[in-house]
Amino acid sequence: MAKIDEVISTVEGLTVLELSELVKKLEEKFGVTAAAPMMMAAGPAAGAAGAEIKEEFDVVLTGTGDKKIQVLKVVREVTGLGLKEAKDMVDKTPATVKSGIKKAEAEEIKKKLEAEGAKVEIK
Repeated sequence: MAKIDEVISTVEGLTVLELSELVKKLEEKFGVTAAAPMMMAAGPAAGAAGAEIKEEFDVVLTGTGDKKIQVLKVVREVTGLGLKEAKDMVDKTPATVKSGIKKAEAEEIKKKLEAEGAKVEIK
C-alpha cells in the first residue's frame, strides 16, 4: 500500500502536460490504450442520451362529458369518419381517435375535444 500511496502522491504533483506524457509512456510500455476505458465508460451514457425520442402520438378519447353530440362532431371533423363510425367510437370509450400523428396535431385535437367537455389523453 505504501508504494501505491507514493505513486498517487507523485501523480497529484504532476502538471497536465506531464500527466499526458505519463499516459503515453504507459501505453507504449504495456501495449494498452487509455482511450478504451473512457469509451466504455461513455458507452452507457451515450446510450441513455440516444434514447428513442417519441415522434408519433395517439389521441385517446377517454370520456365524452355532457356534450356528446358536440364531441361526436369534433371526432367526425378530425377523423373524416362517417356518422355511424364516429358514433360507435364515441360510444365505446376509451377509443383511439387518431394515431401516429405529430405532437402538435395531437395537442390541437385534444384542445378541440376538451373544449366540448371530452376527456382526452395523448399517448
